[in-house]
This record gives sequence, C-alpha cells and structure tokens, in this order.
Amino acid sequence: MRTRIWHAHVGASVVGCTALVLGVTGTVAHAQGSHAQGSHVRDLGRETLAVGDGWGSEGAGTTGGAAATAGQVRTVATWAEFKAALQAGGDAPKIIKVKGVIDPVAEGCASFAAPGYDFDAYLEKYSPENWGLDTDLSGEPADSPEGLRAVSAASQDKAIKVEVPANTTIVGVGKGAGIRGGSLQIKGVDNVILRNLTIEAPLDCFPQWDPTDTDTGAWNSEYDAVVVYGSTHVWVDHNTLTDGRYPDSTLPTYFGRTYQQHDGLLDIVRGADHVTVSWNSVEDHDKTMLIGNSDSAGATDTGKLKVTLHHNKFEGIVERAPRVRFGQVDAYNNHFVVTEGQSYGYTFGVGASSQLYASDNAFSLPAGVSAAKTLKKWSEAPLTAENNYVNGRRTDLIAVHNAEIPAETLQSGAGWTPTLRTKVDPPRAVPGIVDGRAGAGKVR
Repeated sequence: MRTRIWHAHVGASVVGCTALVLGVTGTVAHAQGSHAQGSHVRDLGRETLAVGDGWGSEGAGTTGGAAATAGQVRTVATWAEFKAALQAGGDAPKIIKVKGVIDPVAEGCASFAAPGYDFDAYLEKYSPENWGLDTDLSGEPADSPEGLRAVSAASQDKAIKVEVPANTTIVGVGKGAGIRGGSLQIKGVDNVILRNLTIEAPLDCFPQWDPTDTDTGAWNSEYDAVVVYGSTHVWVDHNTLTDGRYPDSTLPTYFGRTYQQHDGLLDIVRGADHVTVSWNSVEDHDKTMLIGNSDSAGATDTGKLKVTLHHNKFEGIVERAPRVRFGQVDAYNNHFVVTEGQSYGYTFGVGASSQLYASDNAFSLPAGVSAAKTLKKWSEAPLTAENNYVNGRRTDLIAVHNAEIPAETLQSGAGWTPTLRTKVDPPRAVPGIVDGRAGAGKVR
C-alpha cells in the first residue's frame, strides 16, 4: 500500500502550504513545500503530483518513485543503463535520472535488418503493378521480402521498447536530457511519473505495406513514443514530445502513398485511468494522442480513461489532440497552434461514449482554417466546450462546427463537471503563459 507524499507541483499555483482553489467548485486543498526549501537543492525526482491536480491526483494520487531509497536512485547515460535501471528492484520505488540523450537506434536502422532483407526487393514484389491491391501480405513465407521485413521489425521492437514498472519516476537532468527513438511502455502498473524529457518519436525502420488498406493501399507503422496501457495514476509533465529530426514532411513516398514511419506520441488506452498530462510541448506530429483505442472496448474502458490535459502546447499537430473514446477527459488551459501551411485535420475527436469537457483553451489558427475544424465527430457523444478562445476571441466551438459542418452535428453537455483542477487561467492569457513554460527544461 502506498503512502501519499504531497509536494507542490511548481507548474501549479501551489507554494509552500498555500491553499489551492480547485476549479469552479471552491474545493480547497493544501500541498507541502517541495524539496527545494531552505538550503536544500531541488530534486525533481522527489516531487509528486499536487493535491487536486487533475485525474492523476484521485485517490492515493501519483507519487512515482518519491519514496525511493538511496540505492534505488540511478543516473543513466546510455540506453543499456536505462533498461537495467528499470529492471532493478522490481516494483520498489525507484527514481531514474536521464543524463544527456539516450538512443536505442544510435547505430541506425541497418543494425536491425535481417540477413537478406532488401527494401528494393520488397518494393519490386509488392508494387501494385505486380501484386495488386486485393490481397494482403499475411500469408507470405519467412524467406520472402515480407517475411524478412517482419523479422527485421521484430528485432527493432525488442531493442526499442521498455516496460516501466510501478512506483517509478523517470526525470531528465537539466535542460538537455532526452530519449530518442525509444518506446516507453507504461503497461498494467500503478504510480508512474515522467518529467523533463525531450522524447523524439520512434521511427519505424520497417513499415508494412498493406495493399488492402483503403482503395489505394497504405503504409502502416508501429511504436508509440509513450503508451499508457491499462495503468493507473500516471503523471506526464513538462516533457517535449516531437517527431524531432524526422517530421512527416521529410518522409518519402512509395506506391503513391507516404512511407509512414510514425505512430502515436502519447496514447492512453485499454482501461488506463487517473492520468494527468500537464505542461508538455507536443510538436510536429500526425496521430498524436488516442484516449481509448477501439470502439469495441467498452467492457474494458467504460468508467475508466479519466484523463486531465492542462497547460500543454500542441503545435504543428495534424489530428488527435486528443481523440477520445469512453473517458471523462478534462482539457483546459491548453494552447493549440496550427502553423501556416501545415496539414490539419482536427484537434478534439469525439468518439464512442466519450465525455469530453474542453474549456478555457486557446486556439491560434492561420487564415483559411476555420474554428469549425477544431472538433471532429466520430460517434454520437455529447461534449462540453465552453469559454474557448480562437485568435483572441471567445468562440462557441460547437455552434461554429454545427453551422459549418451540419452533417456532423454535435450535442452539447458532457454530463459531468470537473472538480480536480488547479488554477484556471483566463484563456486569453493562455498563449503567453503556456508558450513560455510548457516543455522540457522549463520546470519552475
């Protein structure tokens, strides 16, 4: 059983033992000061999620590895050291401090390729002209180009995925710490904190061609940068999540389709619950964030997927910021920036049985991008969207959407009201507040 240790989240309006007003309910909570009091040096690894700071603070809250003994605090500078630190001590509280940039793909994609794998041979055999578009590649033998691709992909999968145990804090040291090309699997555990890291999305070295995906076929990739799968009490704070060196705009085209090498940045799925995502910079990505990954997962997801997103900056994002199924998702004080000329689909995706509450957010949209596109209806599910501002003006997102896209009429009223909120900033002030403080290296 965990003992809750309260510390002030510096990003929230909590200092010392000052009372904290939570949202519009008037609920008051108190938080102890952080380890940075007096002459003590501040230790981000010992800090915990503040009382009332989103769904992650529900119940026992999220303390990560704050209770770690000295022997369970490790500083790592390589991927091998990182993997060893994750495995050490089982579920005992642990703090892992990442120094510099660690990279499981430092030797390049060729290091994972199976003997005999030849991408040109793959393109030749499975081109629409030679293979057609009616049959997938599932029956191909082990020594075929597809079989060799699958072996190569399995090698990369083993190398770049790591499972994060319960009661763990992973924190970057200073402003330059990061994980490049790894996939953090927070799977089936409780009580994890991830802070102050620049995380470059994994680049799938061996995407699979599926001739039957759409009328013209498609390339499909694997690997989320971070996935919260069936886990509870997770705090993702002050990270920068990005495609980094390999934005989609640089990816080549084969068979007339983009050679897609990215999947999600941060997915929260399969009954995950009580998650707070705060003060992150989420940049230059397509399929950004799923909360609930299947319309048919009601047995697993109903009553769960409670997630809070606040004070995050989403810039250059194509879609899924987030796309929601089932969960009670509270999104407030985020800044959504659509850059000039970027591909843009939507921001909030309203999916099966979702209960999205989106308020007090700021949107910066270029000329030619209507506020109607900020919402996308996938299933019949009401949402609350109140006091959001577009280019400095208060805008009723649902009304604008319904007026311009009547074929996807959205219903107002999520059916619940968030109570686990720290200070709610005026949405006009959100760009100035969030842009200067969200992301890795900006913990205050």
